[in-house]
Amino acid sequence: MIMNERIKASEVQLTGINGEDLGIVPTQEALALAKKLKVDLVCTSLMSSPPPCKLIGAGAAKEVAQQARKREKEPKLKEIRLAPQIEDHDYETKKQQAERILKSGDAVLLVVRVQGKEGSKAKELLEELLKDLSTSGRKKTGIQLSGKQAVVQIDPL
Repeated sequence: MIMNERIKASEVQLTGINGEDLGIVPTQEALALAKKLKVDLVCTSLMSSPPPCKLIGAGAAKEVAQQARKREKEPKLKEIRLAPQIEDHDYETKKQQAERILKSGDAVLLVVRVQGKEGSKAKELLEELLKDLSTSGRKKTGIQLSGKQAVVQIDPL
């Protein structure tokens, strides 16, 4: 984020404190206005000419930058392992664990270990879990049966 004297453009597209459009203004004039109002001049994008700039309160500029960094964080992928012959109580525990992970903003990878001819049972279990977790997340991949495991990834809403 480029602020105040670091803005090198000769003129900027200025937006006021309350979001009003102040038009294209020379950078020096915009800086003088910012100092007069005791706020910061913040450049929002360098991709256009003249660059769009906003007048933002001193503390708010740093807060906006922090919020942008938080939004850039990639969700982590957390794995939950299950067995095809799972008890009801254990199923509820795993479902709650997955909901908690999804609500925190991370993705969940549900893995069911398959032995022998348990493939259809594993697929049914994953479909049931997907249905139960539909309020917290949506599936990114379909159910993948490969060799010794069935896998599905769920992303947070």
